[in-house]
Amino acid sequence: MGRLIQRRVQGIARQRITESPVVLLQGPRSVGKSTLLRALAEEHGGRVVDFDEPAVRAAAADDPGLFVVGRRPVFIDEYQHVPEVLDSIKAELNRDGSPGQFVITGSTRFDSLPLAAQSLTGRLHRIEIHPLSQGEIGDSRENLLESLFADASTVATPQASATTRAEYANRIARGGFPLAQERTDASRARWFDDYLALCLERDLLELGRVRQPGVLAPLLTRLAAQTAQILNMSQAGAGIGLAASTTNDYVKLFETSFLVRLLPGWGKTLRASVASRPKLHIVDSGLAARLLRLPPDKLAGLDPTSLQQFGHLLETFVVGEVLKQASWLELRPHVGHWRTRDGTEVDLVLEDGNDGSVIGIEVKASGRVHRRDRHGLRRLRETLGKRFVAGVVFYTGAHCVRYRDDERVIALPIDRLWTGASA
Repeated sequence: MGRLIQRRVQGIARQRITESPVVLLQGPRSVGKSTLLRALAEEHGGRVVDFDEPAVRAAAADDPGLFVVGRRPVFIDEYQHVPEVLDSIKAELNRDGSPGQFVITGSTRFDSLPLAAQSLTGRLHRIEIHPLSQGEIGDSRENLLESLFADASTVATPQASATTRAEYANRIARGGFPLAQERTDASRARWFDDYLALCLERDLLELGRVRQPGVLAPLLTRLAAQTAQILNMSQAGAGIGLAASTTNDYVKLFETSFLVRLLPGWGKTLRASVASRPKLHIVDSGLAARLLRLPPDKLAGLDPTSLQQFGHLLETFVVGEVLKQASWLELRPHVGHWRTRDGTEVDLVLEDGNDGSVIGIEVKASGRVHRRDRHGLRRLRETLGKRFVAGVVFYTGAHCVRYRDDERVIALPIDRLWTGASA
């Protein structure tokens, strides 16, 4: 991009370095992990060891201990290419386990690597780096989720939203990857294609266990068609001849590489009638739109197919924005979706990691919120009682609406996620 975006997570990472021996910045490729790592290294007068460079990777594979010595913190980019380095880091920490020893990045989930299970337990703090938030892109400081947890009654929208359906479609299709921002639609489409090729043809194959590499791209496309829906393994694999067990293995691989996000069923301990199947989201709405070949003008269409696809991608977009704000909180909330066996559901549930208070979120693509759209939030409030501090229906309309017959439930224009909402 033309300007260097200040990431909200940079201050969090700076603080965690003073608290933990190892800080891991993990997330999808090309979300800015390396840029953030270089910024942190510059603050500490250090240098970055980049395992994405073949020569450095080969040398580290031969002698990983060579790359974990020197001035602290040691900064290592894309550690998963040489996972043996974790053992060398562990050996260093056995000699000095004080905070601020190592800062590493990875494009693979830490707990998916064989060596991770026995390495660095209790010594490593993970920070997930998401694609850019809409506030980061527009240079505004988002605080809506923080305000909802603190006191939902302070949330206000003094001015009507002017964001149109077409503008929402543009934001969805653009997504949050930094390198996809200031591009034309055609250039962005090519960038997403190249990004997917790199992930599917190199990164996933490096992880191994891929017996049929040719099905990865069509399977991911079929999963994109399920975004914001309960994951159906059989349906995803059936059209390309994959057994459910193989589909399950490849979905786990996509999750390991931060291409998909599986929201677990929340509240299973509350009652036996709560369903437990995960809800699927592609990790970035722009990536999902490209997989489905949906440019902004087509996504904003009013034909039945476009209306359905817009609704699913809008939910994935909103869930992504909320989870970005959740990642900046002092204690990360527990997140999931709530669905009972009789079909009552809430798209996203966030449970405060400190006092157990809960926020429920519904996403609607319409410009009006009907009473039936609040049914799931009412049921969740009745189930939780005082633990339920706020229920929000995000919609494409213009005004904040409070309901006399639905205590602690409000409707908010979606753009209040990044335009500010505190009175």
